[in-house]
Amino acid sequence: MKYELVVGLEVHCQLNTNSKAFCGCSTRFGNPANTNVCPVCLALPGALPVLNRRVVEDAVKLGLATGCSIAPSSVLARKNYFYPDLPKGYQISQFEEPICTEGMLQIDGGEGLRDIRLIRIHIEEDAGKSIHDIGEETYIDVNRCGVPLLEIVSYPDIRTSKEASAYLQKLRQIVKYLGISDGNMEEGSLRCDANVSVRLFGDGEYGTRTEIKNMNSFKNVEKAIEYEMQRHIDVIEGGGKIVQETRLWDADKGETRSMRGKEFAHDYRYFPDPDLVPVLVDSEMLERIRLELPEFPEDRERRFAEEYGIPAYDAAVLTVEREVADYFEETVAVSGDAKAASNWVMGEVMRTLKEKYLDIAEFAISPARLGGLIRLIGNGTVSNTIAKQVFELMQTGEASAEEIVEKEGLAQVSDTGAIERTVDEILAANPKQLADYREGKTKLFGFFVGQCMARMKGKGNPQMLNEVLKSRLDG
Repeated sequence: MKYELVVGLEVHCQLNTNSKAFCGCSTRFGNPANTNVCPVCLALPGALPVLNRRVVEDAVKLGLATGCSIAPSSVLARKNYFYPDLPKGYQISQFEEPICTEGMLQIDGGEGLRDIRLIRIHIEEDAGKSIHDIGEETYIDVNRCGVPLLEIVSYPDIRTSKEASAYLQKLRQIVKYLGISDGNMEEGSLRCDANVSVRLFGDGEYGTRTEIKNMNSFKNVEKAIEYEMQRHIDVIEGGGKIVQETRLWDADKGETRSMRGKEFAHDYRYFPDPDLVPVLVDSEMLERIRLELPEFPEDRERRFAEEYGIPAYDAAVLTVEREVADYFEETVAVSGDAKAASNWVMGEVMRTLKEKYLDIAEFAISPARLGGLIRLIGNGTVSNTIAKQVFELMQTGEASAEEIVEKEGLAQVSDTGAIERTVDEILAANPKQLADYREGKTKLFGFFVGQCMARMKGKGNPQMLNEVLKSRLDG
């Protein structure tokens, strides 16, 4: 390919604090329009902001998790611009002195591990929302004004759309592991702007960049970057020049369109906010937060494989989400069987979550109850087939697996006499298949197993049944 793609991402991560960045108003999503407000949100005369300590701590957590340098003193600044949903006429942000600088994320975009450098992570407040889909008027909802954000800015180190998506997914995984955000792109908790340019391979200079907004899924980020890259190439090959501008991604049409000319930093007339003191992070605070950090995905994945002896693939799947990893470990603690716990969590549990659109926190079966079910399989009380029936019943109430098995009469039959009688009855009822089997059609063994299990309503001990059946057929 003649041209090389160059991408840098600016990601806004909405923090899951209960109150806003500079006042005590609720951050709850879905409240009636213009109810999560106060004089500070609305910038009424005389109202003074007070920084939410939790916002600073969350910024430091993300900075430490991404290998950033944490500034002992950083400054909150005013970013000035006019927009109807910005009552103050400025956003409180950080400019020359951000709280976190020079970090790194390691990603795999399909071509091996690569390091994507971070320029900075800084504190910012959100603006309000303009609503254009109610009749012909535009309405303003300022509930979101002042909701705390962290802006994560990468260097232009990304070279493919797949890498951009991998970077976002990695960042989402980290903020969820830290517990500072739900990372939901569809609901706007994670919002991404992509700065895109192209250059000839081997060229040391960057091309003119355009910024793409309004991408609300990993797939749309990939599509928008691919489209914009091709648009740049077409313009250049056609003898034209790329205009530095902000463009909007239209997912329905699968294209970007011009939104406005791209602003420069000086257009915002940044200056330190005179109502807010510098943000101080001393060594004691830094060490306390460092000790609060969770075990990160890569470390947990490695430990799962080593400590529990499960395959590397299982360990990778189980550690994508912190809550799933926690669920697995709690299940193992009760069941004592890591591989069986891995199979059940990756299989039946994740299937159910997907089918019912649930998070693991909403799942009806606790790790202790699932561990109890796995224990019953291990000690031969129920077969895997019956266990799946019990699993379904466990979702409809609070009863343990043991209680359900006893109440429903689902215990596995391991009585040799009962199994032998069933086998003899099935062979007597199917003389033609028996003759065919003894003439060499040994695949009929599966037929006889199925018939026996059906007669015993799935409760026959599979190992014992196979042994008795084999003995009778070959006798």
